Amino acid sequence: MTTIILKPHKEESLKRFHPWVFSGAIGRVVLDKDYPFDSPQEGEVVLVTDANNQPLGVGHYQVGSIAVRMLEFGVSTLPNDFYAQRIAAAYRLRKDLQLIRKDNNTYRLIHGEGDFLPGLVVDIYADTAVVQAHSVGMHLVREEIANAIVKVVKEVKNVYYKSDDTLPFKAPVTGDKVGYLINENDNVNEGFWSNENGLEFRIDWLRGQKTGFFVDQRENRALLEHYAKGKEVLNMFCYTGGFSVYALRGGAKTVHSVDVSEKAVELVRKNVERNFPDCTHHEAFAQEAFAFMADIKDKYDLIILDPPAFAKHRDAIKNALRGYQRLNQKAIEQIRPGGILFTFSCSQAIDKEMFRLAVFSAAAAVGRKVRILHQLHQPADHPINIYHPEGEYLKGLVLQVE
Repeated sequence: MTTIILKPHKEESLKRFHPWVFSGAIGRVVLDKDYPFDSPQEGEVVLVTDANNQPLGVGHYQVGSIAVRMLEFGVSTLPNDFYAQRIAAAYRLRKDLQLIRKDNNTYRLIHGEGDFLPGLVVDIYADTAVVQAHSVGMHLVREEIANAIVKVVKEVKNVYYKSDDTLPFKAPVTGDKVGYLINENDNVNEGFWSNENGLEFRIDWLRGQKTGFFVDQRENRALLEHYAKGKEVLNMFCYTGGFSVYALRGGAKTVHSVDVSEKAVELVRKNVERNFPDCTHHEAFAQEAFAFMADIKDKYDLIILDPPAFAKHRDAIKNALRGYQRLNQKAIEQIRPGGILFTFSCSQAIDKEMFRLAVFSAAAAVGRKVRILHQLHQPADHPINIYHPEGEYLKGLVLQVE
């Protein structure tokens, strides 16, 4: 096994169980004498030691600023059933959270560092698991992961691999990045519906964003349902209409769903029709957000702003914050007096204080009285490793605007 030896005093973060080794912390690399290459290969399992050769743990090696994603601390090797053990522990947690029920078969099984499997995401939709690798190391063991999933999660019969947009761009990846790893039903994606809190949603992992659905907003959608009764609701950046369907069940007077994508709007209509046949108080519009919001003064008393990530890396933070301020300012300006605004950021590079300041700046620019009713975050099946605060990516506010 290749050994990564850290510079003196660079082991402190690993002793605090932070799961990343940065390239600048590496002192030297020791290869086995019969190693066929002159440097570690992307995705291989390596041993990490301190400057005195004391083992700190093992992880996946990768080229870039994050050089190793740690899989286990305080060991020199991994057990043969390592992935099955971790997946079983994650599944037990979801069962303890009571997420696996007759009225709910949609949940996240593996959330990267939060489930101590850095670089791996797995979402469950009824009998299908959708797997995404964010590191070459996880890509290389995708078959082992798929087999472990169906062994541990008995209801899963199909495993779809969808990593074309998540693997490192420049990594020398071999093997398919997309396709079924296990497929017991050739027609699984034709007319497939998944259940979330008693509501049904069409899941399209073949062509949809992320794994096909935004599982992370489940609890926030349920909260919105309690605010929706008798309201005129606007769901911006609606994607497949999760918030819209919950608002309708909550008794909204009217719901308007808006997304720039025609395909997304069509899925919204299907989801509404599936749950509320012959619904006459929902409309969906394929339109750019700021164009739609140009003149909606006093038309809505409940608005949802759930945009895609404005900042996917730190270089984009300044522009992203301007975007969040501009978007929230438009909504605060135009919402009816006494209206409720659900506003979110899923940009990992934007922390909750930055986001809150952007929304504060928007409110101050408008000059209306605004109160925070709830501070929102990702649900428990998207756990945050306490030693890895970078895993806290979803943040939201529920505001009441006078």
